[in-house]
Amino acid sequence: MLANRISESNWALAQNVSILMQHSLKRRNETDSCFFLSRYRHRSSMATLNLSSLQALSSHRLCSSFPQNTPTPSFNFQLKPSINPRPISLKPYVSEKPRARVVALAVKSLGDTEALAVSPENDGPAGELPSGAGVYAVYDTNGDVQFIGLSRNIAASVAAHWKSVPELCGSVKAGVVDEPDRETLTQAWKSWMEEYIKDSGKVPPGNESGNATWVRQAPKRKPDLRLTPGRRMQLTVPLENLIDGLVKENKVVAFIKGPRSAPLCGFSQRVIAILENEGVDYESVNVLDEEYNYGLRETLKKYSNWPTFPQIFVDGELVGGCDILTSMYEKGELASLFKK
Repeated sequence: MLANRISESNWALAQNVSILMQHSLKRRNETDSCFFLSRYRHRSSMATLNLSSLQALSSHRLCSSFPQNTPTPSFNFQLKPSINPRPISLKPYVSEKPRARVVALAVKSLGDTEALAVSPENDGPAGELPSGAGVYAVYDTNGDVQFIGLSRNIAASVAAHWKSVPELCGSVKAGVVDEPDRETLTQAWKSWMEEYIKDSGKVPPGNESGNATWVRQAPKRKPDLRLTPGRRMQLTVPLENLIDGLVKENKVVAFIKGPRSAPLCGFSQRVIAILENEGVDYESVNVLDEEYNYGLRETLKKYSNWPTFPQIFVDGELVGGCDILTSMYEKGELASLFKK
């Protein structure tokens, strides 16, 4: 009985000592954990404490007064960190394929695409070709590729080739791109070009550097006319006489707001677009140029008896503004007007 009581007292004392040591070690561990987590924020740590020192202390304090065969307690427990670190995703990173490449692969290869024959009776293949954006290849009557191009409107582009070089247009292959941004169109065109070069060992004649047969070059735009040498120069002739001489000496003159390369109002932009589309050789005058055309707006309103701009003159006579020119363009009346 006495031995049991001594053993129970021994265990109770050891438990009290372990609780005190546990609180002390927990505070110390919290301090160490903060330092540890500041350096390794994305790693979780589990601390296992071996209380061998506690065993020695308990054995020294308790067993010195009690028999040697008294069991010595040992305590093993885990301390959880006081701060929960952010979880780290261990999912493997999978790189996505570029969307342009995926779309390009959706377009049939050049060899797998069916060719559409071009016949003079049908006035070219435009009626059978898609009007969407994509890549196309033009073959001559011998079945040789002459040109591989890309377009926002395949039918319109092929129709333009048919009008300019009908002898080189025997058949056409077309591949439509469903999401036609610049990158995907370019990638689809590259895939057809690479396939052709791999099979033939050469570039199509129409795609060779310097060949302007298939690619329409932008025409050089004329500079805007200036009625005066400068605002600070004294005019020897009235401005109204300068206007009269200008419109009578030139076939077509457009008085617009802003330069012809970048009109500053929608109506002027529309007029320039119509004239460019009709292929008209015209002169333009910027009525907003206060340095070289100072006072032109008010003087021109009196001269033409027309209050708004733009104003278009043909053979010295006022045709009208944007609304009149647009109406004549939609009715197909401008061609006869400019040929007079």
